[in-house]
Amino acid sequence: MKPIIKVENLSKQYRIGVRQAAYSTLRDSITETLRAPFGWIRRNGKHEGSAIWALRDVSFEVAPGEIVGVIGRNGAGKSTLLKILSRITEPTIGQADIYGRIGSLLEVGTGFHPELSGRENVYLNGAILGMRRGEIGRKFDEIVAFAEIESFIDTPVKHYSSGMYMRLAFAVAAHLEPEILLVDEVLAVGDASFQKKCLGKMRDVGRQGRTVLFISHNMGAVLNLCERVMVIANGQIQYEGPTYEGVNLYHQDGPEVCEGEIDLSSHPSRRPGSLPLISAVRLLDRSGAAKGRFMAGEKMMIEFTFHPVIPLMNPQFAVGVEDRQGSRVFAVATYLADSPLPSLHESCKVMCHIEELILAPGLYTLSLSAGEHNNTLMDWIECAVLFEVEEGNFFGNGSNVTPGLGKVLVRSRWEKSNTITK
Repeated sequence: MKPIIKVENLSKQYRIGVRQAAYSTLRDSITETLRAPFGWIRRNGKHEGSAIWALRDVSFEVAPGEIVGVIGRNGAGKSTLLKILSRITEPTIGQADIYGRIGSLLEVGTGFHPELSGRENVYLNGAILGMRRGEIGRKFDEIVAFAEIESFIDTPVKHYSSGMYMRLAFAVAAHLEPEILLVDEVLAVGDASFQKKCLGKMRDVGRQGRTVLFISHNMGAVLNLCERVMVIANGQIQYEGPTYEGVNLYHQDGPEVCEGEIDLSSHPSRRPGSLPLISAVRLLDRSGAAKGRFMAGEKMMIEFTFHPVIPLMNPQFAVGVEDRQGSRVFAVATYLADSPLPSLHESCKVMCHIEELILAPGLYTLSLSAGEHNNTLMDWIECAVLFEVEEGNFFGNGSNVTPGLGKVLVRSRWEKSNTITK
């Protein structure tokens, strides 16, 4: 079968530390050249800064109808690859042959004009994809219903929230029937129910014979959706093959179990646009000792070092616990507890007490967030900390719990009911 995407020796180089020259008029350029005729040669022959390869010698093929995951750490080159395939940027070396119409969802609102309404942007994006107005019109009601923005469809999109932007952008990209759908991590903007709907739509797209390339750090979604994956590391394909083996390799290359205080001031998994308010975190046991390994059933305390840039009158903190596949196991938050925090005006320590770890043995990550009331997130760090839960006498009967019991440990009580009489 002829591939729908064929990439050969694709490389992309960026030059960092280069200062862009100011724009000048033709008159300025002529005057400067006459004043110093060899200055232009010296200036243009000198290469400032250093070069980095975002991608290096990447080659692969994708068949029509495949759903392929693209996974890797932040900065590995995943988004650069999709931008080249989308014709947003050009490769430095190599080529990518695309045999079909592409729908891209790489960043929230990519391709939207902020001054136009949602309705106008739907037609604009359809036209960019090469669709006729009648084709777009037949899909319009379905797009709006999927995006759940009926009341705002005639409002300029500059007034949309990031979630509304993303819902409409995904609905347009998925419903205007491109042969190839490229989806970056932007689905993380939406709530859980909409993420589930998007994953279902991508699965339907694959069943219809169209092709999906899916970038995500949510390994549960990748395992559930993708037939195979490419693991990218340092701009090169480290692995290409069945999804389960690729996800395991991705985890092996992950962070190490923490052993004390973790500096979060410049953490690579901080959400774009977040303020670095959480500068450090410590995992503590009942005695206050910092560690990264806990027994099942043991108490764990999570200590935030927090620096508010503005006074927070009703501060909100949350901790999400995910397994190694990226699936949420449980979450705790100030708004779910009976001990709200007082207003925060200066740098401080904030402590979360989890009285009993109800986790089966295994490796888990913590995602941390902080913000203000009404769910206004100011800082959000995904997979900030890796910790381990070890076997322990959770049930108090002398039997150590094992990983085969599932992710969450639940206490139960058993008794015999009345004897059944015939």
